[in-house]
Amino acid sequence: MNQIEAAIFDMDGVLIDSEPLHFMSDITLLKKLNIETTKEYHNKYVGFSAPDKWREIKDAFNIQNSLQEILNMSVLTKLELLSQSDFDPIEGIPELLETLNIHDIPVAVASSSSGRFIKEVLKKIRVEKYIKTWVSGENLEKSKPEPDIFLKTAEILQVNPRGCVVVEDSKNGVIAAKRAGMKCIGFVNVNSGNQDLSKADIIVDKITKININNLISMEY
Repeated sequence: MNQIEAAIFDMDGVLIDSEPLHFMSDITLLKKLNIETTKEYHNKYVGFSAPDKWREIKDAFNIQNSLQEILNMSVLTKLELLSQSDFDPIEGIPELLETLNIHDIPVAVASSSSGRFIKEVLKKIRVEKYIKTWVSGENLEKSKPEPDIFLKTAEILQVNPRGCVVVEDSKNGVIAAKRAGMKCIGFVNVNSGNQDLSKADIIVDKITKININNLISMEY
């Protein structure tokens, strides 16, 4: 295979620098439940789906609220913070999405965030027109680092997983992409915590360093 069939982007920390918002939201929610945590505590959950993350946190702190109650509270907290904040896409994202569009390469988003949050973010940063489909980890049994979300995205796009390239900023996301048999570009985002991206095929510290030539030359 010598041609990229689809580009799949993680959302948080890749399309939008929203990891600080997630950290703030999670810390705020737990504080309402009289639990004090730090950003460092939440670093390990970057790339986790919301159900998996909150299931672990609920057990760790013996939270009495049901998992569904916590998930609902989490989404509402994040949407409120998002509406109160000014967000732009990460530098280079609009241009990269436009380039992929010009070359007729379908683009999808595969995010561990909730569907409601994904829709609001894509609208907020004005990139909906480039996204052919999106998949939320909340609808899958297994989250990153398992490959399910990427395999599901390829299935919806009707493309071969081995013809896909993924852009990820988390250790779990990179591992999931490689387990799905896809090429992976690791994006070093300092706001995503200390993430081990060593299993990625390419690592960049700026989205502007990703161009159509190095996407096509990744030996599919």
